[in-house]
Parts: sequence; C-alpha cells; structure tokens
Amino acid sequence: MMSKSITDGSLKQEDFFKMSPTESFKKKRWGLVVTGVVGGSLVALYAIATPFVVPALRKVCLPFVPATTTQVENVLKMLQSRTGRVVDIGSGDGRIVIAAAKKGFQAVGYELNPWLVWYSRYRAWREGVHHNAKFYISDLWKVSFSQYSNVVIFGVPQMMPQLEEKLQMELQDTARVIACRFPFPHWVPDHICGEGVDTVWTYNFKTLKKVIASDAQKEISSDAAV
Repeated sequence: MMSKSITDGSLKQEDFFKMSPTESFKKKRWGLVVTGVVGGSLVALYAIATPFVVPALRKVCLPFVPATTTQVENVLKMLQSRTGRVVDIGSGDGRIVIAAAKKGFQAVGYELNPWLVWYSRYRAWREGVHHNAKFYISDLWKVSFSQYSNVVIFGVPQMMPQLEEKLQMELQDTARVIACRFPFPHWVPDHICGEGVDTVWTYNFKTLKKVIASDAQKEISSDAAV
C-alpha cells in the first residue's frame, strides 16, 4: 500500500509515518531538490528578462530591433570618406559598431541592456575587432557625444525631438549624424539612402547649423517688423 501511494503521488500523512527513516530522508531530499530547481529557474528567468523589460517601462526607450544587412550597408555608405570616431546610440547586438570597426574606424556603442552589451563584446572579440570596437552600458541621456565625429542612431519617433536638441548642443560643426528608420523632425537631411525600413537620413552639421542660424535670423527680422 505504501509503495503504491508513493508511486502514484498520493502519499498520505499516515503513510509518511509508516515509512522507514531512509525512505523518509530520500523523500525530503527529493522535495528540496525540486524546490531548488524551480526556485533557481525563476531567479534565472528574472535575471534574463529584467534588462529587456525594464527599458520598456521608461518614458522613452529604444526597443531592440536588429539592423538588417541592407541597413548596415547603407550606414557604411554614409561613412565613406569620413574620418574620426563613430558612435552608435542604442547599439543593440553591436553589428553597426563591429561593421564600422572592420572599416578601420574607432567605433563605440552605448546600450542600456547589459546582456546585449556583453554579447556585443563577445562578437567583437570573436570577429577580431575588439581593439577598435568598444561597448558601454549607459543611458544615452547621460552621455555627452561631443567627442564623436560620426553619430548613428536607431531611434523611435517619441525620442527624436529631444535627441535633436541634445545633439545640436553637443556636436561640432564637422560632425555627421546618420538616422536609421526614423528621421529627425526639424532637421533637413543632406542625403537620403535606401527605402522603407532600410532608409537612412544623413545630416551634416556644418550645413545644418547654417540653416538653423538663417532660420533664427529670419525669425528675428520677422519679430522686428511686427
């Protein structure tokens, strides 16, 4: 009776007391093992999922959507004949930074998700460009991009106006900004490459700041006339 109860999982309290000390110990140990496995699995799941879920709870976030091969090619086209350091804002799995490093650039990626940063570092090491490709866990709003000549951004529409103001204050006249998937709302691009989701918009700050200054002067003149 006792063996049958244990086998079919219907162990009753009176059956437990009829068990030998050895059988009782094995039963308790098995229960602890199951509890440990389930608990460990939940902790691991939480550790893996949290970096992906938490950014989504922010007011403005960069969801991880891997760049297509065509997108990477279009970005590299816009970097041709350019010099200086390259930064990818929201670098994801690192493919833009790694591709730029293979072209000889000193490239840096900023990404909020630590799992993607660690994976990017592994990819850069595996592909032999880890000396030229660096990745940092950081919130883009807490980083100054003034030291970079080439800025790549895979943004979302909600963040583009605020990022537009940030870059306008920080970047030098020689900088170039390459926006992927979504353009900046007020800037006029110098060049557009690709189509659909693979489209990239290129903004040269030397030209852009002249336009901004001209628009500001027109607004002042208009206010004076009124």
